[in-house]
Amino acid sequence: MTPHQIELARHALGLRPTRLISHRNHFVAGPGHPDYGDWISMVVTGHAWRRENKHLLPGDVLFHLTRAGAEAALLPGDVLNPEDWP
Repeated sequence: MTPHQIELARHALGLRPTRLISHRNHFVAGPGHPDYGDWISMVVTGHAWRRENKHLLPGDVLFHLTRAGAEAALLPGDVLNPEDWP
C-alpha cells in the first residue's frame, strides 16, 4: 500500500493519534472522488473490497478493508477492535 492508501485505510478504521483502537471499517467514494482510484487499487491488491449500497448516491461505492489491508495500516500501538476483527 502506498503512504496515501495507508492514510485512507487509517481514516476508514477511525484511527488517529488520540484513538488507537479501530471503531469502524468503511469509506464512501465514487468515480468523481479524488480517492476513488486508490480504493480501486486497494481492491485489486486484496487490501479492500467494495459493495454498492442503495442508500448512497448513484455511483458511490462503500469500501471496506480486508484484514490484510487493516493490518497494513496499523502503526505501533494501534489495535484492531477485537469485536470487529475476531
